[in-house]
Amino acid sequence: MYFIANWKMFGGLNSLNSLHKVMKFFKTFKKKRIVKVIYCPPNTLIRPMTKKLKNSKIEVGAQNCHEKLEYGAFTGSVNSKMLKSVGAKYVIIGHSEVRKAGENNRLINLKIKNSLSSGLKVIFCIGETLKEKRKKLTKKVLNQQIASGLKKIKKSKNILIAYEPVWAIGTGIIPKKKELFETITFIKKKIKNLKVLYGGSVNSDNINQLKLIENIDGFLIGGASQDHKKFIDIIKKTYN
Repeated sequence: MYFIANWKMFGGLNSLNSLHKVMKFFKTFKKKRIVKVIYCPPNTLIRPMTKKLKNSKIEVGAQNCHEKLEYGAFTGSVNSKMLKSVGAKYVIIGHSEVRKAGENNRLINLKIKNSLSSGLKVIFCIGETLKEKRKKLTKKVLNQQIASGLKKIKKSKNILIAYEPVWAIGTGIIPKKKELFETITFIKKKIKNLKVLYGGSVNSDNINQLKLIENIDGFLIGGASQDHKKFIDIIKKTYN
């Protein structure tokens, strides 16, 4: 099971102090051999976080990257090669907050290709909006995002799929059990042998409901992962 902490635009150097609690917990956690914990902080924290977690099994990723693999005149941008050089092992690509800002499937496809070639593992986000859900277009949208995002890319264990319905992110609302099971099943049929995670308002209150959905391979956790107590609680409750 994957537990990926997406810190979004959160955290300064002092925020890294909370990692001691997570490291201490994970060190004694009985299920640690079947659990993968990954932190995806802002780029400013990748290097110091990597150093902090050096002697643990916890890994570090980034939240996005530029589509170009070579260096260039792209002010404010960081590519996958640069992320790899400072210790990142994963990168989130296609998050709905980035898609909303204008990132299209062509760019997402290019980013995935170049991230894999840089030696990063990719957390590829897909998900439908509330409007698309109400029009019963969920499967059509997901199919298009998968087909475009993974175009001419060989299926690889270095790609994780994160299903994040846009209408669930930050709203406190999660899909119904039957609905989510069917959607995850649909995704797995489209991309066989890849892990599929769920993201969207995952917290310590609803994890007991989410853990019952047997075809989920882990969770992409936003706001709740910024608090070490809540993050630890989510992992604990998944196995209680």
